[in-house]
Amino acid sequence: MRRERGFTLVELLVVFAIMALVVGLAPVAFERLREAAAYRDAVRTISSQMRSARFTAMAEGREVRFSVDLRNRAYGVGAAMKPLPPPLELRAIVASTEMDPQSRASIRFLPSGGATGGSIEILRAPGVGTRLRVDWLSGRVTQEALTR
Repeated sequence: MRRERGFTLVELLVVFAIMALVVGLAPVAFERLREAAAYRDAVRTISSQMRSARFTAMAEGREVRFSVDLRNRAYGVGAAMKPLPPPLELRAIVASTEMDPQSRASIRFLPSGGATGGSIEILRAPGVGTRLRVDWLSGRVTQEALTR
């Protein structure tokens, strides 16, 4: 007796079903990966700009202002504002004198090393994120996780 080589119809259907499942889940996984990368980049950039503003204020002996434009979803030092990626949200807690009518919150870093203090929160879609705190006395920037 001679046996034919090949795949049965059931085996082929199982393989096609697995391939369809993988192809269907790949875009979802890729989107989550992209959003996570955008979040990490935003936290890293904001933290770096705040620390740089503190260093510049002390090195050059002048006030440096880090601002967050809550209405236009942008952040940065001076006029060079960087847009925040779409799925993320910003919240700011600053001194009342550092909030202007155009929904722009600022933290001023002083030549002495201090700052006006405050915190910037970068939130992801499910409501978790990171809080960057600026100590008013030392001007140091610290990072802490936010959970629900």
